[in-house]
Amino acid sequence: MTQADQIDYKVIGDDLQAVIVTLDPGEAVVAEAGAMMYMEDGISMATTLDATGRHGSLLGKLLAGGKRILSGDSFFVTLFANEATRRRDIAFSSPFPGKILPVDLTAWGGTLLCQKDSFLCGARGIDVTIAFTRRIGAGFFGGEGFILQRLVGDGLCFLHASGTLHTLDLAPGETVRVDTGCLVAMQPTVDYDIQMVPGIKTALFGGEGLFFAWLTGPGRVVLQTLPFSRLADRIIAASPRAGGSRQGEGSVLGVIGDVLNGSR
Repeated sequence: MTQADQIDYKVIGDDLQAVIVTLDPGEAVVAEAGAMMYMEDGISMATTLDATGRHGSLLGKLLAGGKRILSGDSFFVTLFANEATRRRDIAFSSPFPGKILPVDLTAWGGTLLCQKDSFLCGARGIDVTIAFTRRIGAGFFGGEGFILQRLVGDGLCFLHASGTLHTLDLAPGETVRVDTGCLVAMQPTVDYDIQMVPGIKTALFGGEGLFFAWLTGPGRVVLQTLPFSRLADRIIAASPRAGGSRQGEGSVLGVIGDVLNGSR
């Protein structure tokens, strides 16, 4: 297995975070498209089909690119390498409010499963591919389809998620029910399934959706407090142009303001 580069980093910010990666001469980092915030002089940027060195043939590289598309990434990988003679910095920012989670894949057993689009960047040598959920119910009703991202390697990678992050360590046989949108990442030893909320009235009128993710240990699980899809739904529902209603903005004065500025 290709050994990943040993990179240094610093996470900055609170709810709008970025990660600054410091590269020694010759080291490199891979990132999802559009994540780069800034890079110092001496950092070169290249687009490639494979940044791990594991897919030797052209067909293997094309298949790896196709897997990345299925997992929510772009077909090509952006590789940032330090070609200077001294240490150089490059920074990557999250695309929405939330937290950046540094993950040492060695401490996670070398493999991590996460939601699509969770991968932000990682040391050269980490392979980003796909993982299919093992249960048919998880595929049809999980909200994320059959496909999760699979991160494989022995180096550092960085995930981004919305809201605050919470980690659970499940004992063998221990089960927790989770909102499907709140799951960020888990070890492959965790059994993942989707089951319907018991009771017709609870399922229809409980306000928590019809399905939960059932996670059974052993293994580590990372959850997010505010799935971005939930936040987006609330914003769309409250938008006057989408038929929503404005609340807490001064009632009559709010309506008059809308008339004056052309919103109504």
